[in-house]
Amino acid sequence: MRGVDIAEMAAFAAIAERRSFTKAAAHLDTSPSALSQTIRALEDKLGARLLNRTTRSVAPTEIGEHLLGRLRPLLDAFGAMVESVNALRTLPSGQIRLTVPRPAGHRVIGPILGPFMNANPAINLEISIENAMVDIVKERFDAGIRLGDSVERDMIALRVGEEMPIAVVASPDYLARHARPKTPRDLRFHNCIRWRLASGAIHHWRFEKKGKRVDIGPQGTLTVNDADLVRRAALEGVGVGYLFRHEVAAEIRDGRLIALLKDWAPRPSSFYLYYPSRRQIPPPLKALAQFLSRAPAKSPRTKKEDASGSAASRRKSRSIKTPRIAEN
Repeated sequence: MRGVDIAEMAAFAAIAERRSFTKAAAHLDTSPSALSQTIRALEDKLGARLLNRTTRSVAPTEIGEHLLGRLRPLLDAFGAMVESVNALRTLPSGQIRLTVPRPAGHRVIGPILGPFMNANPAINLEISIENAMVDIVKERFDAGIRLGDSVERDMIALRVGEEMPIAVVASPDYLARHARPKTPRDLRFHNCIRWRLASGAIHHWRFEKKGKRVDIGPQGTLTVNDADLVRRAALEGVGVGYLFRHEVAAEIRDGRLIALLKDWAPRPSSFYLYYPSRRQIPPPLKALAQFLSRAPAKSPRTKKEDASGSAASRRKSRSIKTPRIAEN
């Protein structure tokens, strides 16, 4: 049997795990036809068929599944060895694949994108904007950014960006037709503009006052999955909206929207950078995590807002379904 090189094995693993020559080619920055030739050559060397392939699908054969199971730990070990060598360099290098929801792309990644890339010219950063939750292990992302209460417990997580207070709002026109709610439970008498999560569930509205927490399943005639549509519907008097305060700050200032239930302080949210538990974080990802942790808040707060934000932060740290927090 002629010698088999690691590039051929890595190509086979990429195809078998993604069940696609096209997706594997994009990941390896090559062409599907080149990958096809590589696999044919590998199968000839091994004297065994590794992949069953048709015009519509690709799947490992029984021998291919056996090889993949033995191969993945070896490729991971090889990658860790390369990363350990890269760690000795002055500048971190390598690739980071990151999955980010659109709001975090604008508020967390956008402000640091230029400075980070300029400071780390040897890092290749790939960002995939996706609002739905993504299995970063299955989809082979290095890390993701999501709101803290949606991150799985078995992930390492680092808070990034500023804490984001929530505002419950309605237009003056809507409030002229409906009694202003005094407690969260009064919202059952209102047309709440609901948000459907990627999982299919309706997002609950959470409130807190003097240690008492209330969780509301909002009811209403309009359900969306876009913050701008919630804001527009609230402005047009459709109903009550539940949004990040920064998304409606201008409308609250000029009186086009009225903030409700302010003494119930809806619990603020924060974005977290998260990644699978590893004994050694890859240098490029470590560089990104450190850069994000040092990034200043996007918008300054008043002293009053800082004080209330600090209190909310302490409450949140005790109550959030928190994954393991990474040390910088």
